[in-house]
Amino acid sequence: MKKVIDPWSSINVENYGRLMKEFGISPFSNIMSKVKNPSSYMRRGIIFGHLGFDVVLDAINNGQKFVMLTGLMPSGKMHLGHKLVIDQMLYYQNLGAECFITVADIESYLTRNISLKEARSTAIEEYLINYIALGLKPKNCYVYFQSDWKQSYNNLSKFIAREITFNEINAIYGEINPSKIISALTQVADILHPELNEFGGPRPVVVPVGIDQHPHLLLSRDVAARMKKEFNFISPAATYHRFMPGLQSVNTKMSSSKPESYIALTDDEKTVESKIKKYAFSGGRDTVEEHKKKGGNPEIDVSYQWLTFLEEDDKKLEKIYNDYKTGRLLSGELKQILIDKLNSFLREHQKKREKARKEVDKFIYK
Repeated sequence: MKKVIDPWSSINVENYGRLMKEFGISPFSNIMSKVKNPSSYMRRGIIFGHLGFDVVLDAINNGQKFVMLTGLMPSGKMHLGHKLVIDQMLYYQNLGAECFITVADIESYLTRNISLKEARSTAIEEYLINYIALGLKPKNCYVYFQSDWKQSYNNLSKFIAREITFNEINAIYGEINPSKIISALTQVADILHPELNEFGGPRPVVVPVGIDQHPHLLLSRDVAARMKKEFNFISPAATYHRFMPGLQSVNTKMSSSKPESYIALTDDEKTVESKIKKYAFSGGRDTVEEHKKKGGNPEIDVSYQWLTFLEEDDKKLEKIYNDYKTGRLLSGELKQILIDKLNSFLREHQKKREKARKEVDKFIYK
């Protein structure tokens, strides 16, 4: 039986290599030599795969126009796992990308029973303010709500419906209900609409995603090929990143519905310290003596794995790895490094949040 991924449910991944083979995702390492200024996520293999990114990379290297598109699900607090996508958005914006940010209020209503009013409030307070505080710039940046974007965008999802069959939907998503079918069509319209003439015309588009969103990209690329004659679409590209693990295990995903699994961008210093010390799974030994003798296991240690996402200095990260692996660095000391790193970042970020509130109107489409 063909394997499918449900993009509306929680997914934990233990073997990314196996999923890449099953779903036809190309290794990102194969094109790293063409990336002139790779991000830390690219260098460290956090961005592990891609679909069609060569086209986007050629546009970047040749100074041509391209688009970075992402979406946000306005449900719950924004946590460090969400920051992974925003860091990539900022990376592409600094390279000259036009940025389209979809607020999935229709999808949240259809699949999570969140009202449009609540979705708007959450999107601004928990997400957009954080995006701006993290460095998002208003130039060539379009933040829109699915419920009130332009007519040509709304029409596109209807035109897309003519291009697909129920059998295809079932093959990609498995058995889904009408609400999720509409949600999927809306997602495809989100991904393809920047190439409509009203929004700038055909040009390469990259969508940074986790593996859970692969079905939407697969359907979008299929539809783009079928509608190429009518709209001249360039098939959208995707890059795939590893999930930042939840605090309890490297094999779990952060979940907005489980506060014990994440650190929110609004958490205070005491909360950060308490959560890390209480919940962060350790790769250390049972006793200090054993740890000093045999060393710890950074591969299963959540504190170390979080630092691979958060510590920008490669040499510093390598030293932490080696010290922990050889037992020179204890588990409690590793947790303290993470606590200090997080609290230093969050202190400054939360100051920027207050300034960012005044900038919100510059980003939202009127």
